[in-house]
Amino acid sequence: MGNLAGLMQSYVDQRELNTLEGSARTNIPGVYLYRSEVDCDRKPLMYQSGIIVMGQGQKTVYFGDSCATYGAGDYLVLGVPLPLTCDARTDNGKPLLGITINVHSETLHKLVNLLSSDELGGSSAVAPAALDLGIQFDCLNDALNDCFKRLLVAMHNDRDAAVLGPAIVEEIVYRILIGDRGHVLFDLARHDSHYAKIAKSLKRLHRQYAEVITVESLAEQANMSVSGFHRAFKQVTAESPLQYLKKLRLTKAKELIELQGRRASDAAMLVGYTSTSQFSREFKRHFNATPGSFSGF
Repeated sequence: MGNLAGLMQSYVDQRELNTLEGSARTNIPGVYLYRSEVDCDRKPLMYQSGIIVMGQGQKTVYFGDSCATYGAGDYLVLGVPLPLTCDARTDNGKPLLGITINVHSETLHKLVNLLSSDELGGSSAVAPAALDLGIQFDCLNDALNDCFKRLLVAMHNDRDAAVLGPAIVEEIVYRILIGDRGHVLFDLARHDSHYAKIAKSLKRLHRQYAEVITVESLAEQANMSVSGFHRAFKQVTAESPLQYLKKLRLTKAKELIELQGRRASDAAMLVGYTSTSQFSREFKRHFNATPGSFSGF
C-alpha cells in the first residue's frame, strides 16, 4: 500500500464509495472519510471540531479577514466548531479525499493528564498558550504521516479496525497534542482557561440556539466580564457571539429545509427567529440563495 491518497482511494474502492459526495462513517469509531469529485466555489459551512487530514485535492477556508489553503499532506486541528466559508478544488479530475477524526473528551483528558503528570516530567505542550484562533493548520510530520497510513491500512480489515483502530486514533491525538498546533486541543482540558470557557459557551449555543441567549448570560456563565468575554470569543472564533449565533441558526435552518423538507417559515421559527422576513433576508445574505432553493421536496 502506498501514500495517503492511494490508501484512501483503495478504501473507497473496497467499500464501493466511488459515488460518495460528502462524508461517510468508517469502521473505526469517530473516523470519517470525505470524498467529492465536484469543484465547489466559496460557500458557508459549519466546521465541526476535530482533526482533518487531506489526502487529495485542495481547500481554502476563510475566517475573519484571513484565509488558509490546505491540500495533500496537510492537516487541520479544530478545538471548537467554527462557521467558515470554504471553496474546494479537485486534483486534475481526481476527487477530493480526506479523513476526519472526532476527538472524544475522554481520550483528550486522559492524554492531557498523562502529559501533565510529574511522572512524565511534564511537557513543553503543558505550558498555557496565548488565546488563539480555534483552527490551526500544518503539514504532516513523519510521525503523523505514519500514524495516518497505519490507520488507513487498519480500515481495510474490519478486525484490524476494531482491535487496532482506537489505539491508532489515540496516538494521532497524542502526536497532535505534543506538536506546534496542539494547544487548541490541550487548552480544552484546562477548565479554568479562557479557551475552555469559550468552548463551554459554544456548547451551550449549539444546544440552545433556538432559545433567547444574551451575551450577558454567556459572560456570566463563563465568569467573565462582558467585554472580556466578547474579546476572548472573537479571538477563538473570529466572530462576535451574536454573529456566531446567527450563522449557527441559519445553518440549522438550512439543514431543516434541505434534509427534512421544512417550509422556510417553520424552519425560521424552529431555530429561534420571530420574523420570517428577517430570516429570509439574512438567509439570502449568508448563503447567497433563497431558502426555497434548498428545498428538494
